[in-house]
Amino acid sequence: MLDAGGGECLLRDARAATIVETALLHFDGVRYDLRAWCVMPNHVHVLVRTCAGHPLADVLRAWKSFSALHINRTLGRSGKVWWRNYFDRFIRNEAHLAAVMRYIHHNPVAAGLVAAPEDWPFSSARRLRPDARL
Repeated sequence: MLDAGGGECLLRDARAATIVETALLHFDGVRYDLRAWCVMPNHVHVLVRTCAGHPLADVLRAWKSFSALHINRTLGRSGKVWWRNYFDRFIRNEAHLAAVMRYIHHNPVAAGLVAAPEDWPFSSARRLRPDARL
């Protein structure tokens, strides 16, 4: 349902997607190591390693609260932006890490939004640090 574009698709608006991407990048290298991300029209994929003292739940709460406030202000709306819960998984090894990065970067391609991962404007596929490529 998510990749088919179900739901309100607030993040289809470039202003909202930019707010989310800005939130993700803000504490990169300070509270977490952001490895890959993709802001889709109705959901977000993030591959992150949190730093000591910054649990994943706290990082996600900060992303969601900051972005929801600014998205609602920017779009002149009110109400919920994010689902309460999130889906997470433990990365088991380098092969799993590489597979997850590929999945994140190819999500817009799989959804039929672009022909190549680097064509999606709100993804790390077009901004990878050379040392992050696998």
